[in-house]
Amino acid sequence: MMNFVEELRWRGMLHDIMPETEEMLLKESTAGYIGFDPTGESLHIGSLVPIIILMHFQNAGHTPVALVGGATGMIGDPSGKSAERNLLNEETLAKNIAGIRSQLERFIDFNSDIPNKAKLVNNYDWMKEYSFIDFARDIGKHITVNYMMSKESVKKRLGAESKVGMSFTEFTYQLFQGYDFLHLYREMNCKIQMGGSDQWGNITTGTELVRRVAGGKAYAMTCPLITKADGTKFGKTEGGNIWLDRQRTSPYKFYQYWLNASDEDAEKYIKIFTFLDKDTIDALITEHKETPHLRLLQKRVAEEVTTMVHSKEDLDNAIKASNILFGKSTSEDLKTLDEQTFLDVFDGVAQAEVSREDIDNGLDMIGALASKTGFLKSNGDARRALKENAISVNKEKVKEDFSITSADLINDKFVLLQRGKKNYYVVVVK
Repeated sequence: MMNFVEELRWRGMLHDIMPETEEMLLKESTAGYIGFDPTGESLHIGSLVPIIILMHFQNAGHTPVALVGGATGMIGDPSGKSAERNLLNEETLAKNIAGIRSQLERFIDFNSDIPNKAKLVNNYDWMKEYSFIDFARDIGKHITVNYMMSKESVKKRLGAESKVGMSFTEFTYQLFQGYDFLHLYREMNCKIQMGGSDQWGNITTGTELVRRVAGGKAYAMTCPLITKADGTKFGKTEGGNIWLDRQRTSPYKFYQYWLNASDEDAEKYIKIFTFLDKDTIDALITEHKETPHLRLLQKRVAEEVTTMVHSKEDLDNAIKASNILFGKSTSEDLKTLDEQTFLDVFDGVAQAEVSREDIDNGLDMIGALASKTGFLKSNGDARRALKENAISVNKEKVKEDFSITSADLINDKFVLLQRGKKNYYVVVVK
């Protein structure tokens, strides 16, 4: 049996671990779970860390349990938060859970005939009928307020520096999460809970409940929260989160996020976000340090993660799209891009609209460059640039006698003008 803990350790994915956890996992095949917060319909790349941990867990012969917090999502986890979150209604939660379920099934094996196929559970299923009186009597009496107050997530919010305090709703969160662990221990013989390092307090409350209520032994393990070397937040760009859903973050933008990582971050990411073995990774790191300008680590991370989250075809298209900006490409390459990828590649490039009638009649180059679009300042500038052979339409050099027709449209909608190597302009046909 693969040593699951050692695998995480050399990859830099181990933060806290309860004594005897490693020995237990080597001795027997067991079930272990990680909770996913259903605050949105899609997971983002921060969620890839727990997903990959469950994938390693399954590869080591154990049974991964993905818990979607339908009940706890109605309360909101205070861990790592400085203010109380908006509570979600049942309809929104159901929609979010369905979206997350479909994403998790792309990574973890829930469906095959293997003995350790994954399980997906929703804590709303066992909490919805539990009355407050019964919960307070059955669970609340086993955990003291002193114990709950000692947790870091509580202390931070109740400290003198906190101006918002903590509601009773959030204060009870660790009891609810602890009860999840107790329930899964009883129903699935689930012996270990894993999560981010900010979850240590909640997880150990669960192990304490298993000990006090069920007289059992449960285990806990956390991984470090992913940080970036420059201090900015992992998984965020100026445009917002990097999502696993292609409708929210296109495969091209997803690929670019990893490609733009710093050398320091890429060295960390190759261990965490890929399944390459240690020898391969060590060799890649050595080679990268010898030729850092080639950005070998960034390219390999981007390739591996884009293929895992999307597909090999999406990776190939993302590379092709990247080459359109940074390498040699043709009008035919441009026309293979879907609309979203085209817009992503030329995000921030100035645009102008022309009518469909202009294109149907054949848009002359002076109009396309100046009078109809304003790309160049004047008709004279347009003529000079054309005589200098400095103008391209869809990456192909053109002369003044060229006309843009419907045959030149990308996605029946766009034309890419270019002056020189880097000066782009997008014409949108309306």
